[in-house]
Amino acid sequence: MRSNIFMSLRIPPKLLQIIKYRSVKVPLFLLGLILILNILFPPKIEVNFSTIITDRNGQILHTFLSKDEKWRMFVTLEEITPVLRKAILAKEDKYFYYHFGVNPVAIIRATVNNVLKKRRTSGASTITMQVVRMLRPNKRTYLNKITEILRAIQLEIFYSKDEILQMYLNLVPYGSNIEGIKSASYLYFQKSPDRLSLAEVTTLAIIPNRPTSLRLGTRNPLITEERNKWLKRFEREKVFDSILINDAIREPLNAFRHEAPKEAPHLSIRLQKNFPTEAIIKASVSKAIQTKVEQMVANYVNRTRAMNINNAAVLVLNNETMQIEAYVGSAGFGDKIDAGQVDGIQAIRSPGSALKPLLYATAFDKGILTPKNIINDVPTNFNGFEPENFDKKFNGKVTVEFALANSLNIPAVKAIRDLGKVELIEKLKKADFQTIRKQEKDLGLSIVLGGCGVTLEEMTQLYASFANEGNWQKANYLFTENPQNSKVELLSSSATYLITEILAQIKRPDLPNNFDYTYRLPKISWKTGTSFGRRDAWSIGYNKKYTVGVWVGNFSGEGVPELSGAEIATPLLFQIFNTIDYNSSSQWFRQPQDVVSRQVCAESGDLPSEYCSNKILDYSIKNISHTHKCSHLKKVYVNLSESMSYCVQCLPSDAYKEKLYANLAPELISFYEQKHILYDKIPAHNPNCTRFFSGSTNAPLITNPNNGSEYYLSENDLQQMQLACQPANDVKEVYWYVNDKLLQKTPANKAIFFTATQGKVKISCTDDKGRSSSISIMVK
Repeated sequence: MRSNIFMSLRIPPKLLQIIKYRSVKVPLFLLGLILILNILFPPKIEVNFSTIITDRNGQILHTFLSKDEKWRMFVTLEEITPVLRKAILAKEDKYFYYHFGVNPVAIIRATVNNVLKKRRTSGASTITMQVVRMLRPNKRTYLNKITEILRAIQLEIFYSKDEILQMYLNLVPYGSNIEGIKSASYLYFQKSPDRLSLAEVTTLAIIPNRPTSLRLGTRNPLITEERNKWLKRFEREKVFDSILINDAIREPLNAFRHEAPKEAPHLSIRLQKNFPTEAIIKASVSKAIQTKVEQMVANYVNRTRAMNINNAAVLVLNNETMQIEAYVGSAGFGDKIDAGQVDGIQAIRSPGSALKPLLYATAFDKGILTPKNIINDVPTNFNGFEPENFDKKFNGKVTVEFALANSLNIPAVKAIRDLGKVELIEKLKKADFQTIRKQEKDLGLSIVLGGCGVTLEEMTQLYASFANEGNWQKANYLFTENPQNSKVELLSSSATYLITEILAQIKRPDLPNNFDYTYRLPKISWKTGTSFGRRDAWSIGYNKKYTVGVWVGNFSGEGVPELSGAEIATPLLFQIFNTIDYNSSSQWFRQPQDVVSRQVCAESGDLPSEYCSNKILDYSIKNISHTHKCSHLKKVYVNLSESMSYCVQCLPSDAYKEKLYANLAPELISFYEQKHILYDKIPAHNPNCTRFFSGSTNAPLITNPNNGSEYYLSENDLQQMQLACQPANDVKEVYWYVNDKLLQKTPANKAIFFTATQGKVKISCTDDKGRSSSISIMVK
């Protein structure tokens, strides 16, 4: 019962032990008085330490001044070595472990000397008393001395001897704004306290008594002389053996003031901002990898500056632990001309084509597409949005894997149109893309081509989910031995495997042309991206162990003609992988059980029909991928000379035959016509047939103008507007109507022009089979 009462009063363990096992020599009233005083006047240990950022192995990366502008680095108990402990105690308080905060013998000796000699000849302060004085500096008066003694006793009650020694070593002054032995150790010897030699320890032990006259770097000969005096005294008092003392005396003193560690500046500033009260923050980065990557980025940008490409950022993420192992925010933190202090890891930029793998992976998971499915890469109008490929060229019929490996834009926009932009946006929100959440209402189909804002951190985390079987995890910037990361199922392992295999192909246009990089091509999957106006170059790659994100460009947003993900960002990506994980090709991703091979038609990528003769193997996801039958050919009845076609209603009794014709989409026919590419055209329909082809199937697709758009024309100079459509393969002529009045009859795939009137305008197009489509525009 008594113990519970004491615990509720938060009695220090030492005082609790005295009360429980009180001897007759300690009156109860005195214990009660001490207890009351401890409750009323508890010791206040309020010290502002410098923030120290270390790497995963405890090596200091970066330090910051404390709030009171001091270099006061926190020294841990593990850094107090036996040599350091013995030297400090022999110098300052040899009876430290035997007294209760006050040394009565020293006080009596000092008092007698001060009275007889009428001046201060020797001190009586113990290490504990010095800690009290450093915590609360006051003038040296007898009253303050008594207070100091009482506080020292109190400190001994509340804290262990090791903790008090630790406080002393954290607060001891070394002149200027340097406090604590760890600060002095790093700023003068560039090493941690546990690596100091006996000579260095002794040097740091004698300076606090005379920090002004014994200033390291300017008074080193005098310091050496004083140091050797104390070393000889240590020998006489047998603190250390003679061999160790002689080695220490011969050791030269080359100490001078160094700059505080300032590595990984962008990450360090970020961690200090996120954890402002922590004295030591252990980052997840590896100092060795961080230094290598920083140097590679700096050297690389030094070469690209000749092209006016002045900055880069790199993030190296360990896929197994999801811990960051290198964080390079810019090519040079101190570069004021090119905004080196901007953190490129967190900067919001346009991703270019770098989001396409997520789009196609989502389409795989929805069963809409498989790698060998055919998409038409031809000029297409998406309600006013007319994307172009990076090289301004079009490829006609291409497979999905070709479209992704070659980063084609039109197939990607078609894929997001069929998938629905909401699906992609939800995936990005699930992957914690913060800017996407804010821009959600304003995003259109162009999101997959870079029409949104992302950060390198978000992109690297996204690609790491491809390496982790579709499971998204947030990257860790703090080191933990056994990280337990919460996972979000972003994609299936089957879809990510298909994407990984496509992105691992090396026969692609975004492989750098430089032989130096292709000669040592790392075994990775990677994707590039170049934003509109060539303002941002991306290259993000991954293997089993690492995901590396690279951004290259100018923080000013200035575009550069030579800037591209393939030629500028990818070489740096390859260089980093070859440095940090050169022999990674021995491990690769395993094919999931749900990924199976099946035969498909090479002309469409769909399951073969009775007309398919060219069959190839394609990957699919079991019970997920579509089972569309191929329809790339259709049967048409024609006369024997193949100059006329028939429908079932007008089919003659004889003199006809069946022939297979390519079932081409109107957009592909239009492309073939524009490029003068030969294709097998369906003959004109029997002119004597009276059948009317009704319905919207295969009706002409009006591609210009854009349905629902507003057009502004000058009153003084009314420009003519173009009318264009994409008819079916069997169409020879089309009829254009404006506000239900016939405008003109034209050959199929030929554009015409007309002068529009103000107001709402209805435009219709009817083919020679009677199939019709209409749109409306507003002319102002």
